[in-house]
Amino acid sequence: MDAVYAFALAYLLGSIPFGLLLTRLAGTRDLREVGSGSIGATNVLRTGSKWLAAATLLLDLLKGLAAVLIAWRWFPDGVAWAALGAVIGHCFPIWAGFRGGKGVATKMGVALGLGWQLGLAYAVVWIAVLAITRVSSLAGMSAAVSAPIAAAMLGEMRFVPVLVALAALVLWQHRGNIARLARGEEPRVGAKT
Repeated sequence: MDAVYAFALAYLLGSIPFGLLLTRLAGTRDLREVGSGSIGATNVLRTGSKWLAAATLLLDLLKGLAAVLIAWRWFPDGVAWAALGAVIGHCFPIWAGFRGGKGVATKMGVALGLGWQLGLAYAVVWIAVLAITRVSSLAGMSAAVSAPIAAAMLGEMRFVPVLVALAALVLWQHRGNIARLARGEEPRVGAKT
C-alpha cells in the first residue's frame, strides 16, 4: 500500500500548477495561451517576468522534492512511486485540466529527493547544457536523460527504472521541441521571438 499512497499524494502535490497560479496572481495573460502553452518556468519567462519564471522553477522543483521526502518519511517502500507520481502530476495536473508542464524542474526536485548527489548531477548537466547552447529544452532533456545514468554510476540501481520512465516522459513532453531542434528552429533563451 505504500506505493499507492506515495503515488497518490505525490500526484496531487505535483499537480499544483504554480506557473498558472503565479501568472494569474500577477495579472498576466493565461499562460496556456502564451508560447508553448506549458505551465512551466520556461513558458512563464515568455510572459516577460524573470521573477515569476524563477519562482515557478523553484516551486516546481520543491513540489517534486517534497513528494519524495514525504515518501521517505511515511511510505519508504513507495519512494520510487512518489517520484513517478510527482512528475506525472506536473505534466498532467488534475487541477488544470490535465494540461501541465514538461516535467524538467519537478524531476530535478525528485532527483534531489532521491539523493543529493543525483540532484547535483542533474543540476550540473542542466546548467552546463543551458550555458553552452542557450536552448532551454535541450538543457532540460539532457538533464532528464542524465538522471538514470547518474543513478547507475552512483550505485542507486533501485531508482534507475523510474528515472528512465521519467526521462521518457520528459522527452515525450518535448516532442514539439525535438522537431524544432531537428529543423534548427528552437528558440534560444533571451532571444526575441
